[in-house]
Amino acid sequence: MPHMSRAWRAAALRRLPAPWRSPRPFSSASGPTAKKSVPYQKTLQEEGSGSGEPSRAPPASAQVVVVGGGSLGCQTTYHLARMGVSGVVLLERDRLTSGTTWHTAGLLWQLRPSDVEVELLAHTRDVVSRDLPAETGLHTGWVENGGLFIASNKQRLDEYKRLMSLGKVYGVESHVLTPSQTKDLYPLMNIDDLYGTLYVPKDGTMDPAGTCSTLARAATARGATIIENCPVTGIQVRTDDFGVKRVHAVETAHGTIQTPCVVNCAGVWARALGRLAGVHVPLVGMHHAYVVTERIEGIQNMPNVRDHDASVYLRLQGDALSVGGYESNPIFWEEVSEKFAFGLFDLDWDVFMQHIEGAVNRVPVLEKTGIKSTVCGPESFTADHKPLMGEAPEVRGFFLGCGFNSAGMMLGGGCGRELAHWIIHGRPEKDMYGYDIRQRFHHSLTDNNRWIRERSHESYAKNYSVVFPHDEPLAGRNMRKDPLHEELLRQGCVFQERHGWERPGWFSPGGAAPV
Repeated sequence: MPHMSRAWRAAALRRLPAPWRSPRPFSSASGPTAKKSVPYQKTLQEEGSGSGEPSRAPPASAQVVVVGGGSLGCQTTYHLARMGVSGVVLLERDRLTSGTTWHTAGLLWQLRPSDVEVELLAHTRDVVSRDLPAETGLHTGWVENGGLFIASNKQRLDEYKRLMSLGKVYGVESHVLTPSQTKDLYPLMNIDDLYGTLYVPKDGTMDPAGTCSTLARAATARGATIIENCPVTGIQVRTDDFGVKRVHAVETAHGTIQTPCVVNCAGVWARALGRLAGVHVPLVGMHHAYVVTERIEGIQNMPNVRDHDASVYLRLQGDALSVGGYESNPIFWEEVSEKFAFGLFDLDWDVFMQHIEGAVNRVPVLEKTGIKSTVCGPESFTADHKPLMGEAPEVRGFFLGCGFNSAGMMLGGGCGRELAHWIIHGRPEKDMYGYDIRQRFHHSLTDNNRWIRERSHESYAKNYSVVFPHDEPLAGRNMRKDPLHEELLRQGCVFQERHGWERPGWFSPGGAAPV
């Protein structure tokens, strides 16, 4: 396979436009590239293009201020307005979708291992494919071309069968296919190493720019105010008569807005925004990339593909494919720039090459297909690979809607609705325990940079791994141990980790358990 991937890379680089070619390996420097070339997003402005003046003057007060005009910010604003909240203001420091949303692949897979997530995804799909077009008369960019999950072994196919069973409960159509049936559906696919596949006909893709602009129009029609080019510079927090810290106001470069509620939907920048209010937001920024191929004959109308064992996805993009995934050695964004808006990083081919090998193995025609563009931008990731939502424990009225681990588009509709319900009623409508920031991390860990980085790195690398019962993380361990730890270890104890504590899980009868 390596010789195939080298040939594919060489052929692809020969076809790249001049700005993308380089006689040296692509660097991993954190500086943004000058331009991104992706056909369906050409209308967006480039980095640093903000006019400097807000699109409108900030009001003196608001019931809710949402900070961040990406997928979650737009969805939350829309759902708050839809639920009847007046005086909702969305502040975006540059233009809508700037930062992370604009360059996302926009995939939507309806099946996830959690029943709550299946419901969240179903609502997102309903919003972009049905509700928004009905309200605004505009097309959001939704394309329903189906999704195909690849199984290269029995364990993976068993996992897909469980997903199919879960989907039946919620009315999600899906089918387990044999290799030969998969070949009939996707003629360009190599099925020599397939054990089977799971086909979901009504999966699809979203256009980030189209979705967010339509959400903004629907929200403003319901009374919300959206202000672009209006960066937040401070958050006023006051202590009430009971000693409880509460949000009082949001300071911007163009005026102060008095409000009892702020929603942090700032993506990679959520951590910096949290610090303004004294709130710890345990996420980290990483480089996340995909490449867009040149035209491929016969690829039109094919479903999107997710090959978990190869840790690669293939997204249909007209008559081409986008190829990306989750590598085992991701690159951290060490210095998060406040001015970064519509820029990109240079693609590190040494890191990305594992996706190329998986893609060429699955769709061999890619070996002879060139690359039209490379897209490497920032995304935010968390220690347990779940979003950060709910009211922060440090400050009342400060809500989180961030850290979506590159799934902000597909989870945005469902999570935006739950966050709006949370703000209005004090609790979400669904069981959001797994997303609630108050339940998951001990306060000693939420500002521990080493722990956040190590655990987020492992969660990123294991994103496509089969989840077995009693799996325990390996990173960020031994942060807190009790006095009996060493003695229990000698007795064959295998520990679990909860809130940073090492606690006994089970004992190996033969003495000390192997690592």
